Amino acid sequence: MPEKVSFWKLLDAKIYDLAQPLQAETPVSPNHPGFRMALLRRHGDVVRADESSSSNELLVMGGHSGTHIDALCHVSHKGLLYGGEDAYKAQTGGSFKVLGAETIPIIFCRGVMLDIPALMGVSVLEPGMPITAEHLWSACKKQRTEVGPGDAVLIRSGWPAHWNNLDTFVGLTCGAPGPDESAAEWLAERRVRVTGAETIAYECIRPGKGHSLLPVHRRLLVEAGINIIEVLDLSKLSEDRVFEFLFIVAPLKVVGGTGVPVRPIAVIL
Repeated sequence: MPEKVSFWKLLDAKIYDLAQPLQAETPVSPNHPGFRMALLRRHGDVVRADESSSSNELLVMGGHSGTHIDALCHVSHKGLLYGGEDAYKAQTGGSFKVLGAETIPIIFCRGVMLDIPALMGVSVLEPGMPITAEHLWSACKKQRTEVGPGDAVLIRSGWPAHWNNLDTFVGLTCGAPGPDESAAEWLAERRVRVTGAETIAYECIRPGKGHSLLPVHRRLLVEAGINIIEVLDLSKLSEDRVFEFLFIVAPLKVVGGTGVPVRPIAVIL
């Protein structure tokens, strides 16, 4: 029987926040609308009889703003979604009838962080560098970690170092590092539950190519049914050399959405 974890031990757990902040300056893929917030009511606009007041805001954003998870309806290939669902029929009426964001279950599983810059002896990977299956395997060996069915695999590139440089972070001109098709195949073969990275797109973006082709999205979302999390910040995990943890994500139930912002956490008991 697995060892029971006491309530008091849970209170002493160390929690790592893996999300980036959501604000107007947050980098977003050119394929998606960005994030905007405005106060609709300000303190003083309405004052109650006891002289109290309240304020509220309006949020306008795409489902792929900031740190977010891709639903399986996000990408199709030859008109088909994961499981052979007809993409065109599924999207009628303004939202998806199948495989929408509301169908993503709460993720509560073993997490593994593969630190590729640490493997390469650098602080951040070069723009346009492909992260291959060999890199993932070598990182596992170096860190003495294993990847198995049902795991969450988070791939570090060090890209948050460019967070305040919009053009560099998005990578349209110089490119951005990310998993290539061999890495996607490696993850699919191991039947991971979910995978994530620190860049705008969970892909190797070649210099000058932009987001014209997304083969890793096709392999993971359409063919393997593996959700993707993008725009993570794995810096603190790397600083503390934390490679294995309890991984928790509770996506909002946005019915028929292709993606939704999330705030993933890593927990060390």
